[in-house]
Amino acid sequence: MARRTATIKKNQERAVIIGAGITEKWYFSHMQSLLGLKIKIRPRYFGNENIPTLEKLIKQVLDSDGLAIVVFDADVSTWNETEGKKLAAMRKKYANNKRVILCDSMPSIEFWFLIHFINTNKFYGTSKAVIAELVKHIPRFDKTESFLSNKKWVEGMISDGKLQDACARAKQFDTNGESYSNLWKAFEYLEVFTTKQ
Repeated sequence: MARRTATIKKNQERAVIIGAGITEKWYFSHMQSLLGLKIKIRPRYFGNENIPTLEKLIKQVLDSDGLAIVVFDADVSTWNETEGKKLAAMRKKYANNKRVILCDSMPSIEFWFLIHFINTNKFYGTSKAVIAELVKHIPRFDKTESFLSNKKWVEGMISDGKLQDACARAKQFDTNGESYSNLWKAFEYLEVFTTKQ
C-alpha cells in the first residue's frame, strides 16, 4: 500500500519593501494593516535614497531569495547627472528581473498621493511643490513622524475607489510625463485589484 504524503500549500510570498524614508515606511505600514497586504516592513530597509545603497539592499533581499519592492524618489536624477546615470543603469539591470519591482516617483512619493485625488502629470519640480497641492486634499499633510504615524491620512486615500483611480492614472501616464509614479506596479504585484482600463 502506497504511503500518503501531505502536500503543503505554499503561501504567497511576502515582498520586502525597501523605501527611502519615514513617509514610505508609514504609508506601507498603514496599507499593510488597512488592506492586509502580504509584505515585510523592516526598519533596516528604510532611510536612504541613493542608488548604491538601494542596490545593496536589493542584493540583500535577493540573496535571501526574497522579492524586493523598491520605493524611491527620482527627482535627484533630473539635476544630478551622475545620479541620473546610476538610476538608468539600475533600471536596465533589473528590467527583466521578476524579483525586483522598481517603484520610483517623479519628483517624489507625494505625487503618488496627489493622483489619488486629481488626474494630472504636470511638472512639479520638487516634493515641496507637490505637497503645496496635496494639502488641498489632505489637510495638514506633513512629513513628520507625528502626522505620518496616524493612519487617517492613508484611510482617506483608499476610500471611494481613490487607490484604484491612482493606479489607473499612474499606469496611463507611465513615465512619459513631467511627473509620474510607478507605485501602481507594487499594487498590481500584490493583487490588490485589477486597475481600470
